[in-house]
Amino acid sequence: MTRTRGWSGAAPTSDSEAAQRILAAAKTAIDRDGGVNIADIARAVGVTRQTIYRYFPSTDALLMAAAMDSASGFLDKMAAHLGDITDPATAVVEGVAYTLESLPGDPYMRVLLSGRSGIFSASVTSDAARELARTMLDRYAVDWAAEGFTDADLDDIAEHMLRTLQSFLVDPGRPPRVGPDLRDYLRRWDGAAIEHRRRIS
Repeated sequence: MTRTRGWSGAAPTSDSEAAQRILAAAKTAIDRDGGVNIADIARAVGVTRQTIYRYFPSTDALLMAAAMDSASGFLDKMAAHLGDITDPATAVVEGVAYTLESLPGDPYMRVLLSGRSGIFSASVTSDAARELARTMLDRYAVDWAAEGFTDADLDDIAEHMLRTLQSFLVDPGRPPRVGPDLRDYLRRWDGAAIEHRRRIS
């Protein structure tokens, strides 16, 4: 049940509205600061920290919820960038390259792939990150089933994409692989694995 105290004098009418107000304040903080502070979010919304924790049990949970709530914008831009690419290997290679190139300007994607610390570590394969990567694949123009890929295959591809992103984000190389060089490298190794899986399916 939605609490009526606080909320800057305008209590939400439902738990859903309450959570959305908190998320909106969190996204404002991420846009401004690159992260969230529960005390600051509570002040912005006009409630106590304990109220925030009723809806989001931790700072990381709030960060992830805000990032997932904003992920659709990134997915829309990625889908538009990939256009009508239907070849599985080409789509995966371009999807990874586009994500790497987009991360510096997208704080929400950085949160999803790194968590609160900003360090690309074990959280790169968190449930939220894996869900996002799988959603990416589902948004591609590729007819995965017709190409012989199962749901289990797509889960594996999503995980591998995340691990590839993690590797490049931790150490982009010296000099960093960018543009055509990045895509050629991904095509030789990641793309070749996708193509091999398609041939044996």
